Parts: sequence; C-alpha cells; structure tokens
Amino acid sequence: QVQLVESGGGLVQPGGSLRLSCAASGFIFSTKSMRWYRQAPGKERELVAGISSAGGSTNYADSVKGRFTISRDNAKNTLYLQMNSLKPEDTAVYYCNVYLYLRSEWSNYWGQGTQVTVSS
Repeated sequence: QVQLVESGGGLVQPGGSLRLSCAASGFIFSTKSMRWYRQAPGKERELVAGISSAGGSTNYADSVKGRFTISRDNAKNTLYLQMNSLKPEDTAVYYCNVYLYLRSEWSNYWGQGTQVTVSS
C-alpha cells in the first residue's frame, strides 16, 4: 500500500534551519510529482512546495520563496524540504503528499506529518 513517512521536524530558534524528509513506498516514486503541505493550529492545510517527477520543476508558496528548497532523490524514493531562515509563522505540522490513480479513482495520499516549531 502507499506509505509516506515524514521525519526531521523539531524545535528550532527563529533564523534556524531544518531538513524534512519523506520516505515513500507503494508506488513508482520517480514517475509522480510530489508536494509538501503544512497546517498550523486553527488554520487550513496549505501548499508549501511542489516538485515534478524528475525534479526539474519546482514551485513554492510566496511565504517560503527564497527560504525553503524542495528536492528529491528518486534512487532513494525520498522527498526533502530544506527550510532556512525559519520564522515563528512557519510553525506547523508538515505533510508529504502525492496524488495517485489507484483502485479506479484519484486520491490524495498523506503521511502522518512531522511537527515543526519555531520559537525562542
């Protein structure tokens, strides 16, 4: 079955950095676009960044442009999010996402999330 397992979250001071990872299995990772979302308390889940299947095309939310970098290693079936210059408003649960056609329907698949807390 499809599995997405995020890791790398934690508590960091403002201005600090974290690198999130998402280990994927159950589908052909190298053929699928991938995305990172986040959800802060009391807010809707929002798209943070996306990357094409081969990694040649990326897109970012305006709020993270220039600070976050999405990347992938198709040989390791792993998605990454490098987060620099972190701000308190980046505090959220971060989720890895893929949109797949399985069992005759399109569905979003999510990991369990990893908590990122930016605080002094």
